[in-house]
Amino acid sequence: MINFRHINSAIMLIMALAACSSPVKKEPKKPNLVYVFPDQFRKQAMNFWDTPEFKGAIRTKADPVKTPQLDSFAKEAVVLTNAVSNCPLCSPHRGSLFTGLYPGSSGVPLNCNADRPISSLRDDAVCISDVLSTKGYNLAYFGKWHLDFPTPNDPANPGNYVDPRTPAWDTYTPKEKRHGFDYWYSYGTWDVHKDPHYYDNKGNRFDPKEWSPQHEADEVISYLKNEKGQRDTEKPFAIFVSMNPPHNPYNSLDDCLEEDYRQYNSEPLSKLLHRHNANPTMKKAQSAPFYFANVTGVDREFGRIMEQLKQMGEYENTIVVFTSDHGETMCSQNTNDPKNNIFTEAFDVPFMIRWPDMSHARTDNLLMGTPDITPTLLGLMGFGEKIPAEMQGHNYADALTLVDNAHRPQSALYIRNVNGRKDEDGLVQSYFPVARGIKTHQHTLELMIDKEHQLKATRFYDDNADPYQLNNLPVDKSAPEVQALLKEMAYWLKHSDDPWYNEKILNDWISYDGE
Repeated sequence: MINFRHINSAIMLIMALAACSSPVKKEPKKPNLVYVFPDQFRKQAMNFWDTPEFKGAIRTKADPVKTPQLDSFAKEAVVLTNAVSNCPLCSPHRGSLFTGLYPGSSGVPLNCNADRPISSLRDDAVCISDVLSTKGYNLAYFGKWHLDFPTPNDPANPGNYVDPRTPAWDTYTPKEKRHGFDYWYSYGTWDVHKDPHYYDNKGNRFDPKEWSPQHEADEVISYLKNEKGQRDTEKPFAIFVSMNPPHNPYNSLDDCLEEDYRQYNSEPLSKLLHRHNANPTMKKAQSAPFYFANVTGVDREFGRIMEQLKQMGEYENTIVVFTSDHGETMCSQNTNDPKNNIFTEAFDVPFMIRWPDMSHARTDNLLMGTPDITPTLLGLMGFGEKIPAEMQGHNYADALTLVDNAHRPQSALYIRNVNGRKDEDGLVQSYFPVARGIKTHQHTLELMIDKEHQLKATRFYDDNADPYQLNNLPVDKSAPEVQALLKEMAYWLKHSDDPWYNEKILNDWISYDGE
């Protein structure tokens, strides 16, 4: 009589042995992400632009600045020569960075302070950190956040602001507003480089009395080493590091390290500010040695973080980005405003990226804007299907990885907003879209309006013929090259759901029906 029970047992044993002998398909290791973005670090402030490998990659001279760590990293990265900060201002850029939305949709059209309740990162917006949290990442944020409307929520003194100024700019970000970041060592905004402060996960305040980029690099390195059990080492990590320098102030040794300042203090201002559009006789010119000292210091701290990644064997499996929220004019165009303008020193930003299995280092003239960063990173990380439908930015991962026929934009939108209507208490209730512009590989065009939405002024440059933007050309709206620029502008204004599109501002110039 056949014993079927024995036969079944034998079959199960054979199947188990076969399963053990067949190769197990492992899931690909998820890449880490380290995103470093100092504040007000301009594209021109990197020495490698003037080296033989990069000569001619940008149209103008590089600053005479020492950046050995970034110079080395550039040789291993894709270096974008035409990346822009669409709204070159701290908070609007950050809102666009994390949400993939333009400032009118992210909730952050203006810099965040206690007089502007209309400008604060939307709680319901899905940020890159929210997406990566669902994919099993450790999420860490270090440094300047500057995305919240300040409220009197000091953890140590409930009912009071953490910032004694009026209006308050700095603020504490509670857990429910951190968008998936599970490790927090941050502040709102506080421009005292040698006396920074930070709040941790539980709202404890730390005052380290150190130059802030150096302290932040120490904290990042500690996190990578997991010295205090800060993360789950079985999970991949995504780290954002927002250093405040070289943001102003940059006036004295209170703002930078002396060892860095000594590399510039004996140089004549005409040598430090050697761009053809710079005015070394401006009062602000005295700041140049301190600005470049901060640049060099940030370079060193970036290098320290990279060295730690290499020592722990994670560098090759990490997407590394170095960029900035906007640039710095530093006496170019005779303006004291370091940012929030369309001049290339403010509008353009450095952007270098390296990722696992990258085929080769190179320069690329991809016109990538701020809202494109999150969808592009998610695409490179293998999470393209997780890009929220609401995001207005484009995923340019295919363009970066040189996929045939990848989409590449022909232009990038420029946005400048100012305070709008105020209530009886002086609180800003709306924002006014005072200027919009467009940049292509050859031209820069800006249209500025008055309170009646009438054209007030224009800026128009042929950046190939006039790379320092010294010759503001007259604008003939019927000229073919201007018509082409206005058509590009109409497309982006509609795509970003901009007030200019919704209110049909300057519709005698911009053909919104034919965009």
